[in-house]
Amino acid sequence: MDSGCFGAGLWRGSPGMAEAYALVGADGRTYLSSEPGALGGHRRSRLYGRLDCPSALRAIARGGYVRQRVFFADEATAVAAGYRPCAVCLPAEYGRWKAERCRPK
Repeated sequence: MDSGCFGAGLWRGSPGMAEAYALVGADGRTYLSSEPGALGGHRRSRLYGRLDCPSALRAIARGGYVRQRVFFADEATAVAAGYRPCAVCLPAEYGRWKAERCRPK
């Protein structure tokens, strides 16, 4: 099989090479990990959410989301990389993010 990145951030290298997952780090750069991502996100919209998010799954089913899909090891990494929580699957986190963003400085 050719080298390349597949669904769910799975990276398959050359034959005999262990599988790895392409995750986004706190610096926004992609790196390979032996562990799959705990959260998914959308690169252009800069949002993250659960892997089973109904909104993301609908977008994936329509075919318009997959090319921009990214994965994170944890919430702290997603936030550090500049992503915001999804309002659909993480409503409490989204509410806190929105309240913080709207707070006068």
